[in-house]
Amino acid sequence: MTRSLAILMFDDVEVLDACGPFEVFSVANRITSRDGGEPAFDVVLVGVSEGPVRARGGMRISVDTTIDDTRHYDIVLVPGGVVHAVAADPAVIAWIEKNSKTTELTASVCTGAFLLAKAGVLDSRPVTTHWEDIGELRAVWPNLDVREGVRFLDHGDIATSAGISAGLDLALHLVGRLVTEEVAALTARQMQYDWSDAQQA
Repeated sequence: MTRSLAILMFDDVEVLDACGPFEVFSVANRITSRDGGEPAFDVVLVGVSEGPVRARGGMRISVDTTIDDTRHYDIVLVPGGVVHAVAADPAVIAWIEKNSKTTELTASVCTGAFLLAKAGVLDSRPVTTHWEDIGELRAVWPNLDVREGVRFLDHGDIATSAGISAGLDLALHLVGRLVTEEVAALTARQMQYDWSDAQQA
């Protein structure tokens, strides 16, 4: 089964927040497609508007489609970065909220948790974000149970991770959960990434 997976892209997105999970899912597809198998994920980069985004640090990244696209996604992943502008965009927040009602999983990396919170996706279950933003997330959303010192938290339908490289851990965990643990281990090995799925709180 190939799952459609959208990664939201916006100006000032943290490169590894978006591209780290992209690489994990891409490598997992190479492994599952060996010997005539099907790719595990159909990864789509979804921009706020047409044209490339300018990621944090200046890297330009092209998108496949935009939030105006009405297609259904099985998984939506919201990376972090500098999110103040995108959090103030009602169309983006509406897109996250709408998709979260029909996805198998809605996930965030780093400060992407702020976008999930604003979209009303997060609830009483524990969440996390980058260590530098723990205090702000608690201050802005005092009803959230924000945990620090964890790499990621997965509740089945909602998952959040700490910052930057923690997104790799979450993505590999999701490969293990949604495909197989063997594929996750082979993906990490192919990436030469020292990984263990025992990092969730």
